[in-house]
Amino acid sequence: MSRVAKQPIALPKGVEVKTENGQIVVKGGKGTLSIAQPEGVNYAVEDGNVVMSAADPSKVPLTGTLRAILANMVKGVSEGFERKLELVGVGYRAAVQGKDLNLQLGFSHPVVFPAPEGITIATPTQTEILVSGADKQLVGQVAAKIRGFRPPEPYKGKGVKYSDEVIIRKEAKKA
Repeated sequence: MSRVAKQPIALPKGVEVKTENGQIVVKGGKGTLSIAQPEGVNYAVEDGNVVMSAADPSKVPLTGTLRAILANMVKGVSEGFERKLELVGVGYRAAVQGKDLNLQLGFSHPVVFPAPEGITIATPTQTEILVSGADKQLVGQVAAKIRGFRPPEPYKGKGVKYSDEVIIRKEAKKA
């Protein structure tokens, strides 16, 4: 079996994993997440750990993938995931109005982005955006959509960027 699938997933207190209607459901303090259980991949909860196993050798790669997804689901319902974005540019600012994110990004109109279900958007300052939630994939997708409104450009570095992103700057034209 794959090295990833052999590692057990430790379950924190308050997190439970069970099967309902062909779905693997993970419940915890931050919410409930589920994924379809593929055929040929089994799991068992033993001593506070989730252990994966493959029914036949052709399902071994899928077992490792499912183990990684389940580990992210367990972490999501217990701790949650967060992405931080920064706005760089004169006049660029963000504000949360209800469940909507209102962005001023140098366009002639404000960009209004409604937060999907299960995602919380916060703006600690006018140039910072925090996207958080239990589903790692959804948090990353929402952060990428917000960044996609005005990706950072390489000459002045203006735009919406991830807080840990490094923008490689280009030199301007020479006369």
